[in-house]
Amino acid sequence: MNILITGGTGLVGTRLTELLLEQGHSVWHLSRKTQQRGNVKTFVWDIDKGIIDEEALIGADYIIHLAGAGIADERWTPDRKKEIIDSRTKSLALISQKLKTLPHKIQGFVSASGIGFYGADTGSAIITEASQAGNDFVAECCILWEKAADQIANLGIRTTKLRIGIVLTDKGGALPKMAMPTKFGFGAPLGNGEQYLSWIHIDDLCKLFIHALFTPIVQGIFNAVADSPVNNRTFNQILAKVLNRPLWLPNVPSFVLKTIFGEMASIVLGGNKVLNNKLKKETSFTFLFDDLEIALRDIFKK
Repeated sequence: MNILITGGTGLVGTRLTELLLEQGHSVWHLSRKTQQRGNVKTFVWDIDKGIIDEEALIGADYIIHLAGAGIADERWTPDRKKEIIDSRTKSLALISQKLKTLPHKIQGFVSASGIGFYGADTGSAIITEASQAGNDFVAECCILWEKAADQIANLGIRTTKLRIGIVLTDKGGALPKMAMPTKFGFGAPLGNGEQYLSWIHIDDLCKLFIHALFTPIVQGIFNAVADSPVNNRTFNQILAKVLNRPLWLPNVPSFVLKTIFGEMASIVLGGNKVLNNKLKKETSFTFLFDDLEIALRDIFKK
């Protein structure tokens, strides 16, 4: 099959590309520049100018949407907030606009979203796909992201939206930043340590994207998280155990994190206890890593 990926060179896209190629599929990326990346064919698009190489859409069998500016890469100025939202929504608007007029054979579309849909902090409340949306910036971003994905569904294309938790990998994202202090013996819980972390191993996430892509009955919204959300304190304890390092410092106070990160501190001071019950009930998907310690030992090869 020909799989077209937006954001294919990002953290998840890179690993997903590897797995799809291993399965014998053709993987295509949309990029601002034409360049050869091994066995991956690159098509050019310019979201701001409304330009896209139409051959990518005409020839694709499936589309995966991962494109989006990193939500935790920079402080949330008004301009940065707009960039975060636009990078996710304008890209989908462009694709749907082109698909309305082009002959295509697309059988399925899978879009990333985030558990931030429910808000940055839902405390210890159990969260399912039926839970209400939040009302902060992270929630607004995910709400608009999913509404943009609905434009593809409205074209009659089977659409799946994965609300992704914290992706665990040593290649980037949150985990290396969380692990660095612990590696040097300065690990500590953040804030009160009670905020929940709902996580997923990157290989399970990529496996889930592939499962959603090729399983005709899978559509709609699913929480992409492992079975066992843990609070920040427990996460750091398990991380220290895996890395064989002490965890003896007092918690990092909330005001320190707010001073450093501003509004973006809500990402680490808040938390969500998210369950994947719908995934288990409505699909045949199985996790490779549903235990945090096993997942971390695989990542750090301990």
